[in-house]
Amino acid sequence: MEKIIFEPAPGQGKTVECYVLEEATLKGVEYILVTEADEGKDGEALILKDVGGGGGADATYEVVTDENELDAIVAVFNSLLEEDEIEQ
Repeated sequence: MEKIIFEPAPGQGKTVECYVLEEATLKGVEYILVTEADEGKDGEALILKDVGGGGGADATYEVVTDENELDAIVAVFNSLLEEDEIEQ
């Protein structure tokens, strides 16, 4: 799994290291499914979307909170995870 580091804006929290479980694109927007848990361990996951549009190392992500958007991208990730045989 790819490990990424999130650096929040100054005063917005602490730096967090996460592992990317899966990546997907929906309607031209890039999303990543991440967890703080090491490989092989159970943990919670978050779906983040690229709001900067740049992707790569300098991408700007935010947590998906809109219920309709979340439902749509969860369906995509569920399909991808079934293909990869990752336990949901």
